[in-house]
Amino acid sequence: MSKAARTRQFIIETAAPIFNQKGVAGTAISDIMEATRLAKGGLYGNFSSKEEMVAEVFDYIAEQEKQRLKAVTGPEPTAIGKFEALFSYYARYPLNRDIAGGCPMLNFGIEADDTNPVLKKKVQELVQYFQQRIRLLVQLGKDNGEFRKDWDEDRFAVLMFTMLEGAIFVTGLMNSNRQMLVVLDFLRKEIKRHCQ
Repeated sequence: MSKAARTRQFIIETAAPIFNQKGVAGTAISDIMEATRLAKGGLYGNFSSKEEMVAEVFDYIAEQEKQRLKAVTGPEPTAIGKFEALFSYYARYPLNRDIAGGCPMLNFGIEADDTNPVLKKKVQELVQYFQQRIRLLVQLGKDNGEFRKDWDEDRFAVLMFTMLEGAIFVTGLMNSNRQMLVVLDFLRKEIKRHCQ
């Protein structure tokens, strides 16, 4: 990796928790300058605009989230085991965040809704990615004979993803994982209902 690429990556990694905590509008370039100890020219020598930096930061955070969830589910050989590993992860997620500020999809998605079409598209793609991963887990379970063939994986993927994101939001707001535990209990029962 070249020195320029290392500097760019350093800026992205340093800016990620700042943007996630303060939001795009609430983060000033001076916040990034202070955290990176780079001058304004050092930042804009690597990024043409704040919007470009935000897009790169979101890509970085999204990849971190994908890798974390792959690490959680990867060791489990069965679909049921993978779901249970996810549920154990999410039971702790809202109160034990790897990236300060909470769920990046919620934070960036709400802020980009009507103001940043590029960022909105990136968040939409990440939502679609995670919903597709849920669909694939259901399909794996069907293929392995764990789940009934008539289970609608598209509907469940939307349900599970939306419930988890809502629970993350409320759990963070209330500073208690009670809501998340209720959601996880419901999802476990829903999966059990579709087991062979």
